[in-house]
Amino acid sequence: MDNENEFGSTFVVISDEEGNEYELELIDELEAEGKLYRSFLPVSEEDEDPYDLILFRVVEEDGEEVLEIIEDDEEMERIYALFMDRLFDEEAEFEEDGEEDDIPPLKS
Repeated sequence: MDNENEFGSTFVVISDEEGNEYELELIDELEAEGKLYRSFLPVSEEDEDPYDLILFRVVEEDGEEVLEIIEDDEEMERIYALFMDRLFDEEAEFEEDGEEDDIPPLKS
């Protein structure tokens, strides 16, 4: 299910009930309320909004990790808020540290 590219990003391909496949990039994972959650962004440019954060709960079935849809709206809102807090905290730390100079320039 997982596929890591040369830059260290992890990608997964999931299928819906109709057999449509979607490639997602793993953005972050966190443990909350005694459960593991992962956030993803869609890779395909065909998606209407490529910045939609997609959240899954990680459960173990037959010794393997499986991504499970979070059906409870309140749980989804709590976990989404936690991921967003982490994302914005990391951005603020990055700006405060002045580490922009440590980033190599893009090669064209």
